Amino acid sequence: MPDTVLLIQMSLVLAGIGAFAGVLAGLLGVGGGIVLVPAFFYAFQTLGYDGPDLMQMCLATSLATIIVTSVRSVMSHNKKGAVDWDILKGWAPGIVIGAVLGMLLVAQLRSTTLQAIFGILALVVGLYMGLGRASWRVGPAMPKGVGRAALSPAMGFLSVLMGIGGGSFGVPMMSLFSVPIHRAVATAAGFGVLIAVPSVIGFLLVGVEGPVPPMTIGAVNLIAFGIIIAMTLITAPWGVKLAHAMDPGPLKRVFAVFLVLVALNMLRKVVLG
Repeated sequence: MPDTVLLIQMSLVLAGIGAFAGVLAGLLGVGGGIVLVPAFFYAFQTLGYDGPDLMQMCLATSLATIIVTSVRSVMSHNKKGAVDWDILKGWAPGIVIGAVLGMLLVAQLRSTTLQAIFGILALVVGLYMGLGRASWRVGPAMPKGVGRAALSPAMGFLSVLMGIGGGSFGVPMMSLFSVPIHRAVATAAGFGVLIAVPSVIGFLLVGVEGPVPPMTIGAVNLIAFGIIIAMTLITAPWGVKLAHAMDPGPLKRVFAVFLVLVALNMLRKVVLG
């Protein structure tokens, strides 16, 4: 068990991570999970918690924070009438099923495999953020029937494998199917709740091997959860204010480059050990 100094260092590092994730979420509309997972990984690894289930703990703790931030975001967007409840209700069953299947798979995999999966998916998300265009379309409306039955579980499944909410996959997909961007962002927050709640319930029940930080239940670290929530609630409004005061487009491309570098570094660690 770490000494008091190490716990203080851990708390300070996590507070900085939470502040950064909150500002990015408000400024760029990206979910905090895509920042939190690699940040948790490097922070816990540095503190000596580099067990075989380290990535499992990072994913689970990230998803736990998403429950709070997504609920808050949905409530805020709903006051402005921006949430498309028809899309949310129609896609909910498939997303929940996919999230549960993702949690069950993550519980069986080891950290190295999950690092590789995160690295590949983060690389795809980063390239889309950097190279994608708002004008791209693949359909006039969100798919129903077979299309929805295939895409909704896939979204829940892949999101849990990355420890993220609905923003990184949901917003681009809805944009491609002609949903206005403000409506896509608001509705994707609802996707985040559907992804995080069932998966975190499962993660609280799984066993984690190797050294784990104090106050860890299942695969969820409560210290990281509490600090991240406190900081993101403070700093997310700052990001929103910045977004209204400046053009976030260039910053989004910079973040895309940052995300690609993080993904490549994660993959480098998998290959080189």
